[in-house]
Amino acid sequence: MTTSATSETPLIEVKPALNIAGLAVGYGGVPAVRDLNAHVRAGEILALLGPNGAGKTTTLLASVGALPALSGTITALGEPLDRRVEANARRGIILVPDSRGVFHRLSVDDNLRLARRKHGPSVDDVFDYFPALRSMRSRRCGTLSGGEQQMLALAKALLCAPKILLVDELSLGLSPIAVEGLLPRLRQIADDQHMAVVLVEQHIELALSIADTAVVLHHGRSVMSGSATELRGRRDMVEAAYFGSVEEPSGDRTGVPERQ
Repeated sequence: MTTSATSETPLIEVKPALNIAGLAVGYGGVPAVRDLNAHVRAGEILALLGPNGAGKTTTLLASVGALPALSGTITALGEPLDRRVEANARRGIILVPDSRGVFHRLSVDDNLRLARRKHGPSVDDVFDYFPALRSMRSRRCGTLSGGEQQMLALAKALLCAPKILLVDELSLGLSPIAVEGLLPRLRQIADDQHMAVVLVEQHIELALSIADTAVVLHHGRSVMSGSATELRGRRDMVEAAYFGSVEEPSGDRTGVPERQ
């Protein structure tokens, strides 16, 4: 007697490009982030949301090796994170800081030339994402607007051939129009380059519109997390979590808090 198979082909689990497990990290031995769990896969965008002082930048610094973990682990590209920032950068873990990291006295061209790697993308490749920079190649960076400097900062990061791109406060000091132009471009880059992106952002709605998943931090703890689509549908709860009006879940703090 013959039998037909009824079970479906098992799904292949895609491991995260960046995995943060039980992370505690801070300054002078005092944790600014506690028991954080988060991950992002290649081609996905994880948005870290929360007010000033919530621990978002601290998380990014730990994720590139600039701050040592007090406890917990960070795994990047299948291996433990190195304690040296430069070693992690060579592996493709690149941070765009909120200061943008551009040299104001140098030209756009010189900034890009200094950032380019031997076997990385060409300048023309990054101009495809930021065509407005083509006409600014000879201009000193200090004469650019905030939005133009942020484009340059992202272009410099792309020249480093990142596999994991961490962007701190992309919209800081920018007009709403500039932000609305840059965030979709970041989504395009993640899709085209199959790149894992962690985005720290103050604009909740815009961040959730391009992200795949999100974590809301408050006082160093994750108070809400889930798919960006779900969180957009629960905007009232997201705002409550953002301002600390949602009680912190006990135990595993990942996952959207239970609805009342």
